[in-house]
Amino acid sequence: MAAARVLVTGASGFIAKHCIAELIRRGYEVRATLRNPARKDEVITSVGHAGADASGVEFVQADLLRDEGWDGAVAGCDYVLHVASPFPLDEPRSPDDLIRPAREGTLRVLDAATRARVKRVVQTSSIVAISLPWPDSEPGHVFTEKEWSNPDRPGATSYAVSKTLAERAAWDFVKSTPNAPELATVNPALVLGPAVDTDLSSSHEVLRLMAIGAYPAAPKIGFPVSDVRDVAITHVLAMTNPKAAGERFLSANGFMRLIEVGRMMTEILPDLKAKVPRRELPNWVVRTIALFDARLKPTLPDLSHPRPISNAKAHTLLEQSFRSPQEAVTAAVSSLRALHVI
Repeated sequence: MAAARVLVTGASGFIAKHCIAELIRRGYEVRATLRNPARKDEVITSVGHAGADASGVEFVQADLLRDEGWDGAVAGCDYVLHVASPFPLDEPRSPDDLIRPAREGTLRVLDAATRARVKRVVQTSSIVAISLPWPDSEPGHVFTEKEWSNPDRPGATSYAVSKTLAERAAWDFVKSTPNAPELATVNPALVLGPAVDTDLSSSHEVLRLMAIGAYPAAPKIGFPVSDVRDVAITHVLAMTNPKAAGERFLSANGFMRLIEVGRMMTEILPDLKAKVPRRELPNWVVRTIALFDARLKPTLPDLSHPRPISNAKAHTLLEQSFRSPQEAVTAAVSSLRALHVI
């Protein structure tokens, strides 16, 4: 029997590279989309650093904001991992810079997948589509996949709005479209784990900024942590498990404050001790600095408001276990040093 063929969108992204590697290790035939086909060799090399030979991957050109290319990309595919979505560290000039490609791109992929009779699409969503409700939750509330963020919430970042609207659009599509593929979504948190190249994810860029002393003090924020290797496994399990159709999966484990991440960095690399944050800033200071430094604006909703999650559904339904936050941070920091980024 021929191996199932899987389309992975946004092959140049951090999570996508690890998804491609996981699919290859499990024997799937992989096709992947790139907005810029000139990045093909770069992706092949990076997937190699993730432990898989990507020389047999078929690369096709497709853009989230254009119709061209998507029918050809999904043709003959059994499954689609729709990973592509912009995630800048800074707020964009216009929210539509994130919302349009996230939402419209998702609908383009699902529309083409419907025409191609794809069995199931797994969409990469985010914890920010779950954990930013309105009004604010009670302290200590543990978030699950049953909850949705409110895109109209005051202070919601463009990224949070884009991921929420894109996932909502996907669920609406499969409910209202005849012969639509099955859908499952994966909602990671702060995605760390091993970097495979110097094209850093937003999460790894935060570690780089901490390592160069950009922030001698940290905001009072923390996040559930996702190891990118676990996130890739969640995608593949959600793709084929019969029970996963129609389900959302939080793919994260534990919780770490940013100051704790900094302390771990110095334990792994003692030479960073004088550069990483050594104390936490009062919230009013962070809000004041954010008026001038746009990189801090996404942190404001989380100041002194931890949002722990439960990964029980992935444990029970997918039978998945997760790496610890400490293992994810260690792998991230060690890989960034190996790449001479920090």
